[in-house]
Amino acid sequence: MSKYSRLWEYIQKNGSQNFKLTFEEIQNIAGIPIDHSFLKYKKELLEYGYSVEKISMKKQTVTFCQVQGLKREDTAQG
Repeated sequence: MSKYSRLWEYIQKNGSQNFKLTFEEIQNIAGIPIDHSFLKYKKELLEYGYSVEKISMKKQTVTFCQVQGLKREDTAQG
């Protein structure tokens, strides 16, 4: 289980095609502050049907976007 699993599940359940979360919102959802390791872990998000589009250090936001193709629940069926 990834340290960001709660965040990935939240993003998947959100269902929006494209949306932003602040670093503070991410901390509240994940239960941990966002740190440099987020760059390593963000690739896991593809398993949930999303990717990180942009990280703004200035605005302290992360933009997520839904990727076309298989989502995690699709891969579990096959």
